Amino acid sequence: MNFLEEKIVKEGVVKKGNILKVDSFLNHQMDVKLFRQMGEEFKKRFADKPINKILTVEASGIGIACIVAECFDVPVVFAKKSKSVNIDGEVYNAEVESFTHKCKNQVLVSKKFLNPEDHILIIDDFLANGCALQGLISIVSQAGGTVEGIGIAIEKGFQQGGKIIRNLGFQLESLAIVESMDASDGSVVFREQ
Repeated sequence: MNFLEEKIVKEGVVKKGNILKVDSFLNHQMDVKLFRQMGEEFKKRFADKPINKILTVEASGIGIACIVAECFDVPVVFAKKSKSVNIDGEVYNAEVESFTHKCKNQVLVSKKFLNPEDHILIIDDFLANGCALQGLISIVSQAGGTVEGIGIAIEKGFQQGGKIIRNLGFQLESLAIVESMDASDGSVVFREQ
């Protein structure tokens, strides 16, 4: 069992509807030392890639992405879920559906922050159905950039997202892959990696 799986077993809470609540360390309160371990692990897994930017989506992926970016010594760009007055000029956009929030959002990135010379590592906290990742991949494609890889903290291996993304040919590295969860006893089973 790796460091993230141990943390999930210790502090994660399994809820009905295949929900894994990790808000005590990942996506509400953030364990920055854990994020540092995750960043270093992603740096190892993508060490051979010419990454010059990290891309994530608002909001839960931003904390992890910042630490990963520090490990790679590159900037972070995050896709916003709504257009605001401080986004000027043209944008790349894609529609994404959130498994957790059960809604669709248009996510957007200002065209001045992504270009054809960019070699992107996409980072996110969860992978369920793969909709957010497909949206981010679309944005990189619109910019003419290259997705060098995708790093996920927790993948729900019993859902289709990981299979979809891997079948598209991307290097997808998940630090913990949940094979099954049981809300009745709170148990989590991880896939061997």
